Amino acid sequence: MKYQRLIDKPTKSFFLFGARGTGKSTWLRDEFNGALWIDLLDEKRYQTYLARPEEFLQAVQAAPREQWIVVDEIQRLPNLLNYVHRFIESDKRKFALCGSSARKLKQAGTNLLAGRATRRNMYPLVPNEMGRDFDLEEVLTYGSIPLVWQSENKRESLEDYAQMYLREEIQAEALVRNLPAFARFLPVAALLHGQVLSISSLARDAEAHRNTVAGYIEILEDTLVAFRLAPFQGNIRIKEKRHPKLYFIDSGLVRSLKKNLYPIAPEERGSLFEGWFVNYVRAMGEYNHLFDEMNYWAPTSSKVEVDLILTRNKDRIAIEIKSGTRIRPEDFSGLEAIASLKGIKRRIMLYQGSEFRNKDGIEIIPIQKFLDDDSINRLWLSRST
Repeated sequence: MKYQRLIDKPTKSFFLFGARGTGKSTWLRDEFNGALWIDLLDEKRYQTYLARPEEFLQAVQAAPREQWIVVDEIQRLPNLLNYVHRFIESDKRKFALCGSSARKLKQAGTNLLAGRATRRNMYPLVPNEMGRDFDLEEVLTYGSIPLVWQSENKRESLEDYAQMYLREEIQAEALVRNLPAFARFLPVAALLHGQVLSISSLARDAEAHRNTVAGYIEILEDTLVAFRLAPFQGNIRIKEKRHPKLYFIDSGLVRSLKKNLYPIAPEERGSLFEGWFVNYVRAMGEYNHLFDEMNYWAPTSSKVEVDLILTRNKDRIAIEIKSGTRIRPEDFSGLEAIASLKGIKRRIMLYQGSEFRNKDGIEIIPIQKFLDDDSINRLWLSRST
């Protein structure tokens, strides 16, 4: 099954980043049919351009000026960006530069062409792309990375994915000195999916030096399999927590790293559901330019928390995410506490029940209704009453 991706097609040169298996190359082949395709995963081509980068220059020069040039896995040879820069400046050529990691580009000191190329990110499939194929329980169990989701054996493909990540992303690119130590770190980090990140605590649990673990977290982010959600820092009287939360990009990836592909246990459902929704909002927010910032809120003076704060201009929407089918009175504490935050326009409680109602200005919305109504794209059109 081929899905129509929501990412928009740029009209000028751009970088396309995304974790392995998210469908970058498939989308590029569909959207840039007829482009000059330079695949740096082709070992012969890679070795040629590594030894004689001028042959890359010659290949581009031989192409018609109006022809797009796609360079797949650009992070393998960051020095080629010097030629790309020159071609964009002098010949007005258009490049689609694809990669599953920005780490080597950063290490090489490149500034990503100093704004001469825009950036796009591709994420695992979201419900708006999957249509009737979307099944929340299956997505929580196996994730929605296209490479896995479209496999005839999702479980087997998911088991292979973590090994592929270590082999093709970490080992092949020599991103860490001690691969076994990094492999031991991954399942420990996966346990923190959706949790406040303390580098010191994680280092103790992973039995590694704090600086080593800090570097490992950066590798997860640079290889686009995880991200940190920053705490909201507002101008209110109480002080918010300073530590970010850690999220992996896919629930199936989390379960694979933990080597747990059995039916979802009650104790993991909450973090999987929250993580899936945060990733959904993150992807849709970027694809459709829905907000400027995404944070979580947790004042240090109390134990309350709100899972998401979305900010657009000076307006804010607070969202609490619950995996249960019933809402308890204590579940409202975070949304009640945040009511006084300047700019709050809506307070939303999402859960897996079926009743839609409003409680003291807090909208209680079943997740299925939220998806069916395409509410993510209409967040700023409605207001609490």
